[in-house]
Amino acid sequence: MLRIGLTGGIGAGKSTVSATFAECGGVVVDGDVIAREVVEPGTEGLAALVDAFGDDILLADGTLNRPALAAKAFSSEERTARLNGIVHPLVARRRAEVIAAVSEDEVVVEDIPLLVESHMAPLFPLVVVVHADPEMRVKRLIKRGMEEADARARIAAQATDEQRRRVADVWLENSGTEGELIERARDLWYQRVLPFAHNVRLRQVARAPAQLVPYDPSWPDQAHRIVERLKTACGPRALRVDHIGSTAVPGMDAKDVIDVQVTVPSLDVADDLQDALTTAGYPRIHGITSDVPHSDDLASWQKRIHGAADPGRPANVHLRVDNWPNQRFALLFTDWLKANPVARGDYLAAKRLAQHAPQYAEAKEPWFLDAYRRAWEWATSVNWAPSG
Repeated sequence: MLRIGLTGGIGAGKSTVSATFAECGGVVVDGDVIAREVVEPGTEGLAALVDAFGDDILLADGTLNRPALAAKAFSSEERTARLNGIVHPLVARRRAEVIAAVSEDEVVVEDIPLLVESHMAPLFPLVVVVHADPEMRVKRLIKRGMEEADARARIAAQATDEQRRRVADVWLENSGTEGELIERARDLWYQRVLPFAHNVRLRQVARAPAQLVPYDPSWPDQAHRIVERLKTACGPRALRVDHIGSTAVPGMDAKDVIDVQVTVPSLDVADDLQDALTTAGYPRIHGITSDVPHSDDLASWQKRIHGAADPGRPANVHLRVDNWPNQRFALLFTDWLKANPVARGDYLAAKRLAQHAPQYAEAKEPWFLDAYRRAWEWATSVNWAPSG
């Protein structure tokens, strides 16, 4: 099963994207619908809201008066947090019940208005954010019958564009017509979502060409999303998770593949994480079980490696044991390149030669024989230790 997190500010057009995904075959789990279910008359959710905000948030028939609740709940950050603290856990519990009943072959689209505010983004292999300019959103909300002051208060109470961008794997702009947004959503579904789901189902990795591209300033943010996703998937079994390799070095040309290292206590733990990482969108690559050793202790160069199933964001996830030489060198190598322009130039030249070879990684190994020694000499000279 592939789970997608879909969100966007009120009035951004999220419902249009959600409906489009449903037409394409996705199983939509609507957070708004569930949020209404958990505060129906007779529920613990409605009782908790009355306790928190007073019985004047009820209509004469005992149902929730949503405008009255909104006027109170969005009047301050403290009250908004109180509302979220009541509703979010109930919605999460009900959502889990709904998803548990869905077939493993389906793509589940979880339509969650407050995905960012509730810090749920790392739970999803793919997060889609629908965006529209705040003024455009206000106009849309007024057309729906909402007072302008209420519309602006609702928008101000939600996450900022910057916060949403930080978690967005896909940013769907909705500044044009509804038809244009639908076309963007359909293209995303067929070009990225379905291939992603296919790869997860078959436990296979999306391959990327061994082609160097100019440094992409968005690589650190993309890596951050992967790191947070892996931390969530691995939990305490991951001792640390780091963005490593060329894409972690500012200004350096690289393959458009994010490399991340998950440090684990043992290879047994790495093996135990296989299913959790696959569910998170990173199946195991079974043909690789070791790095090229640079010492006589061959066993200490073993590792496990997973790769991204998402064709829109290729990545390698290296699982290495804490304090083994390959784990330490991965951290050292990145810091060495950041600190040494000459080393960066040498490595870039080696990569440019290697990209024309049949096996890119193997073609770089002769350069690494000397680089390993040089990096550790630098580490000794500066008293290097892994940060974090």
